[in-house]
Amino acid sequence: MVPDSLAPYVEYVGSTAGALTTFAFLPQVIKVWRTRCADDLSFLTFAVFCLGVALWMAYGVLISSPPLIVTNAITFVLALALVVMKIAFTRKA
Repeated sequence: MVPDSLAPYVEYVGSTAGALTTFAFLPQVIKVWRTRCADDLSFLTFAVFCLGVALWMAYGVLISSPPLIVTNAITFVLALALVVMKIAFTRKA
């Protein structure tokens, strides 16, 4: 349980953590988009990650947590973009 004196900061901590982990994907998305190369990305890793992020987002909805909902929605879009680019840019042998 969080002491009452710290309660106002809980949402800020959650929002900051979510923003940092979410936007950590942005450089990867930009790099793959610019180079049109996703050879080094693991399809399975990102597919499973998308499922996990979707479940975190659902959990956020169930507990009414805006930081969980917003940051996981953005993370889902970025990770799904990587999955789509992995499929689209995979070089045929």
